[in-house]
Amino acid sequence: MAELDIIVPDWPAPPHIRALCTSRSGGVSRGGFASLNLADHVGDVSEHVTENRLRLRQNLHLTGQPQWLHQTHGIEVIDLDRSRSREGDAAVTSTPNLIAVVLTADCLPVLVCNAEGSEVAAAHAGWRGLLNGVLEQTVLQMHSSAVDLLVWLGPAIGPQQFEVGEEVRQAFMQYSADNAPFFAPTRPGHYLADLYAIARLRLNKLGINHIYGGEFCTYSDSAAFFSYRRDRNCGRQASLIYINK
Repeated sequence: MAELDIIVPDWPAPPHIRALCTSRSGGVSRGGFASLNLADHVGDVSEHVTENRLRLRQNLHLTGQPQWLHQTHGIEVIDLDRSRSREGDAAVTSTPNLIAVVLTADCLPVLVCNAEGSEVAAAHAGWRGLLNGVLEQTVLQMHSSAVDLLVWLGPAIGPQQFEVGEEVRQAFMQYSADNAPFFAPTRPGHYLADLYAIARLRLNKLGINHIYGGEFCTYSDSAAFFSYRRDRNCGRQASLIYINK
């Protein structure tokens, strides 16, 4: 079995917090899904997805089963400790070995833990989720104080590639004029948007200052990442976090 090429966050999380993001290599999927597609809703062969998810667990020696969500680009946060629902765009848990995970292919994956390592969360934040408050709702569902939270921003489409229209810029400007620097004009009515900077602003407004990551671009790095904006018909990488005890 091929080794998985994973990204491990460079952040000062407690040693018993395990967090990582997969790349697109190390699986059995083909074509636009090649090779470690972990999403079962994008048109890939189901047996390939099953094998890829098995490889994820075995190769990384995961101590539990990832709690895959049915993501909707909304702001619903699932408390994995109490809810049986898995329809949402973020998950929180305080239970050891219960794995919070989100799938992305340009949207921003956000991993969170508290300083003592007793609580973790994973959120899927595309521009709609950021605008409508998925990060705020995630923090609200956690029991920790915002000042005690550490956040890692995983691979997303970078600020040199994510072009949006005037309506997207205006929506963020209505939330806060502080978003203005994060939209660089390109052609009439279009802007390059910086998802990482927008997320940092939202987190800062919540009182969170320990923010790491944010140096990736899924669109530009076709060897490492799936990108919906680049390829349309493509797989998804996974970002996951759990309390490893």
